[in-house]
This record gives sequence, C-alpha cells and structure tokens, in this order.
Amino acid sequence: MLTYHLDPQSKTPLYEQLYRAVRTDIMSGALAGGERLPSKRRLAENLRVSQITVETAYSQLLAEGYLTSAPRRGYFVQPQLAVPAAAAPPRVAVAVPANHRPAEECRYDFRTNIVDNGCFPFATWARLSRAVLSEDAERLLQATDPCGAPALREQIARYLYDFRGINVSPDQILVGAGSEYLMHLVIQLLGRSRVYALENPGYRKLYQIFSASGAAVRLLPLDKSGLRADALAASDASVVYLTPSHHFPLGTVMPAARRMELLRWASAAPDRYIIEDDYDSEFRYASRPIPALGELDREGRVVYVNTFAKSLAPGLRIGYLVLPEALMARYRERFSLYSSTVPSMDQYTLAAFMRTGGFERHISRSRKVYQARRDALIAALDRELAGLPHEISRSEAGLHLLLHMRNGMPERELIDRARTAGVRVYGLSAYYLPPVKPPRATLVLGYAGMSEREIDEAARLLKEAWQ
Repeated sequence: MLTYHLDPQSKTPLYEQLYRAVRTDIMSGALAGGERLPSKRRLAENLRVSQITVETAYSQLLAEGYLTSAPRRGYFVQPQLAVPAAAAPPRVAVAVPANHRPAEECRYDFRTNIVDNGCFPFATWARLSRAVLSEDAERLLQATDPCGAPALREQIARYLYDFRGINVSPDQILVGAGSEYLMHLVIQLLGRSRVYALENPGYRKLYQIFSASGAAVRLLPLDKSGLRADALAASDASVVYLTPSHHFPLGTVMPAARRMELLRWASAAPDRYIIEDDYDSEFRYASRPIPALGELDREGRVVYVNTFAKSLAPGLRIGYLVLPEALMARYRERFSLYSSTVPSMDQYTLAAFMRTGGFERHISRSRKVYQARRDALIAALDRELAGLPHEISRSEAGLHLLLHMRNGMPERELIDRARTAGVRVYGLSAYYLPPVKPPRATLVLGYAGMSEREIDEAARLLKEAWQ
C-alpha cells in the first residue's frame, strides 16, 4: 500500500501533494512500469483523505501520461515512462551544499511558461466531461466543423463581448490547437509572400515560427508605449504582430493613443492587417484592461488571437482566432477541407464549462491566487534585497515581473550565481535580437508556478547569491 505524508495545513492542496508524490515515485522507479496502483477507495482510506482527492490526483497523472487505466481493473504505471524497478537507484536523501549543487538542478524556478495546476478545477471538469459523454455521445463521434464546435464558438463570442468588449459573430471564430498552430494558419491565410513586422524584444518562438514558414520578417523597436508606429510606417511590412494589452516580456500596456495610430496605419493601405495576441488579458490586478484592438477595429483589419493556455491549462491545447469576415470567407474557401485540430470531447467540455459559469469563477479564483503570489514576490524581493540596489517594474498585470538589479553584476553573473544557489532566473536579454541592445542586468521572474513559501525561500537564496 502506498503511504505518503500529506500535510492538510500546507497551502498546497492535498491532491497536488499526492500527485507530486506519486509522480516522483514513478520517475524514480520506486513504482515500476506496469505496476497496479491501489483503488481510489483503498488509498483514500489509507491516507485518510477523501476519494475526490485521490481521484483528482489520479486524473491528473492519467492526463499527463504517467498512468494508464483499464475498465474494471484500475490504474497502472505507464511502462514507457517508469524506470524499471530493478534498475532504480536506492532512495537515499543526501544533503548537497548549495554551492556544490549541479547547475541543472534547481530547487526553485521562476519560469514564465507555466501556470499553477492547483488552480485547475479537476472535479468540475471531470463532472462536465462525464455529462458530455452521456448527453453528447453521438455528436462526439461525428466530424466537427473545421472552425470548431458551434457550442464552443458561441461561448467564446459571449465571453469576448462580456469581458473584452469585442462584438463578433461565432461564425468569425476559428478554434485550433494552440497559438503556434494558429500562427502558422494565419501566415498561410495572409500569405507567405508578405512582409511581417514583429516586436523586438519579443517572444523568441514567434520569430522561429515566422521564419520556418518562409515569411519575410522585420524586427521593429519598442518605446515606452510599445511598438513604434513611425518604425512600422517606415518599414515595408503589410502585417504586424502585437501584444498590446501586456507585452511579453516587457509588460508594457499600449496606451489608447498608440493603438489608434496603429489602426490608422492598417487603414491607410489596402490589405494591411494587425495580429493582436491577447494571451493573458484575464490577469490584470490594478484596473480593467484597455480595450482590445479588436474592439476598436471598424474596418476588419485586426486578427485577434487568444488561447486558454494561461487562463486554464497549457495541456488543453485550445486556442482561437477571431477573423474579419473577409478573411473568414477566404479561410472557408481555401482551408475548409482541413479537419478540426482540437478533439470534440475537449471542445464540448470547455463549452459546458463556460456556459455554466465555471470559467468565470475559475478566472476569478486564479486571479486572486496569482495576485497573492505577485504581492508575495514583491514583498520578498524588497525585504531580502533591501541592502542591494534594485527596482521592480511591470507588475500590474500578467504572471511575471521585471527585476532590475543595480549591484554591479551583469545579467550573466546574476543568473549563474542564482543557479549555483538552487534558483533558476531568466535574463531579459534572451528576448532581444540585434541591433536592439538589452539592458545590462534585468531579469524576468515568473511567479505562477511557485507557492508563497517557495517564493520567500527563493528570494532568501537570491540575497545570499548576489551579496
């Protein structure tokens, strides 16, 4: 029988504690490939927790591929992932001094491409999934509209109107498997022969996507208001990609005046377009977000892009486009032969989640969690780094902030010293491409994947590393 110490007083939910413990045993080989796990009832009784706690942990392990399940037989360790039990090293805890810890091994990681799995409403999602299977079984087996399930597109349209002020028809919405796929689709739709303008600094993977598609790219500089409109007007680009609501990674919120400048640029010549990536607009803590470009657009020049990766879970791989009517007509003419890239089951479950108010409640809860972690990080940095010159900026929204160090260490030294101490931090320079030069010592710290206790401990270690 599996035995773990679960702390009911911890801020980490019990199901997440159990999930982490089982996952660790699988990857270490303590649980061998093919080994059967205890039933939910037996394990719940042994650990003195609810069956829902065990069911939620098992469901997450199943979703991530650590477990398999068989009807009426139970749950089993995925053979392909587990280390064979005979080859597993002994589980001996060895204390390693911080200054001797291998570079790749970090206790704390301020990564930005993560959300807190503990916020995910596993129980609600499981209940809705069962209901969808029961009520929509026949529809799930049929081919889905290439643009996505009508039920989901209707809910997305309502959400955009209620929370972003964007008034669109469900017929303008295209559901797809994540932002990377959708960007490839946009390039195909607009044409590879065009010149595309991208923000510099910006999301490095985006540069790779456009380059891999064979499109010509112009990297344009930013100022305190975002992408410079004069630089765009002087370029030969006919399409520009923007993150106006919360630039990644600088955190800049583009003011309304600059947004109107860019819309005027798009309207000044035929067949110009703006791609608006609204990737984390749900997480704004100080005030309501400035209206999206998609709301201000009156001439059909904005392609609006968003995903549920930040707001719900990256693993769902569900994103969507809002296309101007002319582009949607072009899509249906040229690409409607393609099948929908998101499983029907996931689409109908998400539609039910949104229709019943679950998504709105989830966002509200998640926003409170992430705001508390942001506040904890700011407080911890100000407390621990009080003796070191530093500045914190761009913390009003999103799931990361910028830490500007003024203690004389360059960015590379700050990163290396932190890593030696067991903390992984990330340099802002990684998001810059020549000729634009990055600041000398600025770090990008994501806080969504760390508890407040972990944040406090990581800040203490950073103080020791940078003194």
